[in-house]
Amino acid sequence: MNTTQQRIAFISGANRGIGFETARKLGEQGVKVVIGARDQAKGLQAVNSLKASGIDAEYLHYDATLANSAQAVAMALETRFGKLDILINNAGILKEALIGQNNSVSVDQETLKTTFEANFFAVVALTQALLPLLQRSPAGRIVNLSSILGSQTLHSTPDSPIEAAKGLAYNASKTALNMFTIHLAHALKDTAIKVNAAHPGWVKTELGGAQAPMEISDSWKTSVRLATLDEHGPTGAYFHEDQVLPW
Repeated sequence: MNTTQQRIAFISGANRGIGFETARKLGEQGVKVVIGARDQAKGLQAVNSLKASGIDAEYLHYDATLANSAQAVAMALETRFGKLDILINNAGILKEALIGQNNSVSVDQETLKTTFEANFFAVVALTQALLPLLQRSPAGRIVNLSSILGSQTLHSTPDSPIEAAKGLAYNASKTALNMFTIHLAHALKDTAIKVNAAHPGWVKTELGGAQAPMEISDSWKTSVRLATLDEHGPTGAYFHEDQVLPW
């Protein structure tokens, strides 16, 4: 398929877990998926696995910890495709135990700074770098992988399902990401680009842990839904699958 007609998606942190399953499901819909990953060997392994299933996939080096990585991705996508249709900001880190603790009085500055660098600042930088390419798409879609743990409403509601999960660095980074989602959607409200935040669920990944109730095989649903919204779909919203979450 001509790449000027085929939808192109860039997914950060897509060599495994939720990002990989998202890439698989988008690829099954005919989207060309570009896998962003720090480790070239793991990224190429993911691409080869997708190609073995008949999915059109490529690897592109992306490292959220490197200041020039976002611009390098933008230049590579510009050269290769000249546009971008879907950006899924999937990469993220968790450096705290979350369940049954409140570390607000003890979390160290290094944990706060490292978490915000990966989960917020890098996402803003990558999105801004790729926005000119998304503006060339007839239906650009930006999906920010947030978490229900970023919901201030639920955190401040007694007996809510997340009341006991008070890891400050991770939760606050996702709250900041939610704010970016709202602001960016407002900035782009008169364009064809839609911007939404996704809570994929509590998933059995390296980040989510073995106690999580959701299997990786089901983790793609929210991201894919938001990445493939039609022109009448929402923007500036916060979802788990088709359920709207409170900010």
